[in-house]
Formats: sequence, structure tokens, C-alpha cells
Amino acid sequence: MRRSGIFKPHNGGNCLVQHEIRYKPAFASIFLTLNPGESVTAEAGAMTSMDAQLSMKTELSGGFFPALMKKFFGGESLFVNIFTNTTQQPLKIVLTQSTIGDILALDLRGDRSICFQPGAYIAHTPGINMGVQWAGFSSWIAGEGLFKLKLSGQGLVFFGAYGGITQKQINGEFVVDSGHLVAYDPGISMKVGLAGGLVGSVTSGEGLVNRLSGRGDIYLQSRSIDGLVRFLRPKF
Repeated sequence: MRRSGIFKPHNGGNCLVQHEIRYKPAFASIFLTLNPGESVTAEAGAMTSMDAQLSMKTELSGGFFPALMKKFFGGESLFVNIFTNTTQQPLKIVLTQSTIGDILALDLRGDRSICFQPGAYIAHTPGINMGVQWAGFSSWIAGEGLFKLKLSGQGLVFFGAYGGITQKQINGEFVVDSGHLVAYDPGISMKVGLAGGLVGSVTSGEGLVNRLSGRGDIYLQSRSIDGLVRFLRPKF
């Protein structure tokens, strides 16, 4: 299954970024065609192959202090790679994620921004700003960091998940099992708590859950890395 498109930035630029997401939903990869002068920024280690003529530059993710906060408090990579086509011909690059699962391309327009759980971000086009947002001690208790990666601006953002991705709009309160939340609108607040009472949470196997509140979009993954680890641990 393929998803493709040509993206035109909303920042007044005239360049077109052609992309295609192949091998969905289990082994998704991003196939990008960069025309002369175009570039894409990607998480360290996201590149699987590229035309040799593309140039690559490594930078701190979002600047020195944001990069440190994302690395030590948010579980994100310290660096990002910027791939640029400095030739006079179209060049191709393939990006992917380390986990098995789906990938989505999110078009940020207007004042919209998005927050990612650790490991979800893959890449973005020019016009996108990378920063961090305070996630709270509840997120830290759940093992998902004190800060979240926050992307805003005008452009295209690629992110992935372990398993399939479901987009859901919430208005009020919503409960998500810990480890299944991938991304969410910044206006949504998160509290981590027990699924039920102490005894019920332990015996049911649900443990901690994310109690979300607010209005906006959330993105969920159908599988949980933590769940996989718990399943495999007794077998080793």
C-alpha cells in the first residue's frame, strides 16, 4: 500500500517536496524526491539510503539547550541530519524508523503544532520549528520524559509508531493505556494514574494509564514496546 503526494510549503516558498510512503502499514518507509535546492531534516539514524550526490550536515536538534533537554529529559536524539540537494537534478532519499510499524505525514498549517512521545519523530521539511514542551512529572513517572518534542510552523512532519496508527479527536476526557500514545495537540493535558484501584490495576495487568483531557487530535499506536518487553522478559 502506498501513500504519495507533493507538498507545497505554506511559508511563501515555491519549492515542492515530493514524498511517497511505501510498505504500509507494517514496514512503512518514506521515499522523498528532493529537487535542486530542497532539503529535509531527519532524526539521527533515520536514513536508509540516498543518492550519493546529496549533501548531509549534522546539527544539534533545535539548538544547544533544547537539544540537551530533549536528550536527557525527553529521551530524544541529541542530533538531527539535514540532507540538501545542491545539484541541478532531482535526487532521492529513503527514511524510516527503527520500530516495525506505520508512518504518517502531517501537514502543519496556520498556528497548529504537535507534540511527540519519545521516538515517534522521524523527519520534517523546511518551515518547521523544533522545540520542547514541559510534559509534567506524570509523564516522567510513566517513563516518557519530563519534556516532549514539539513541532510547529508551516511544513510537513513525518512520524511513526510501533504497529498501526489511529487518529482520534477527543473533546473532554479520554483514557489511553500507557505506551500507546504517539502524538497529541499541545492543548491536551495528560495525567498518569492507575487504571482502577490498586488491587484491580495490578491483577488486571493494566497498571498505569494516561488520562487525557481537553480538545484536539491524538494519535495512538496499536502495539506497545513496553508490552513487548514484558512479554519477552520471562522467555530469556
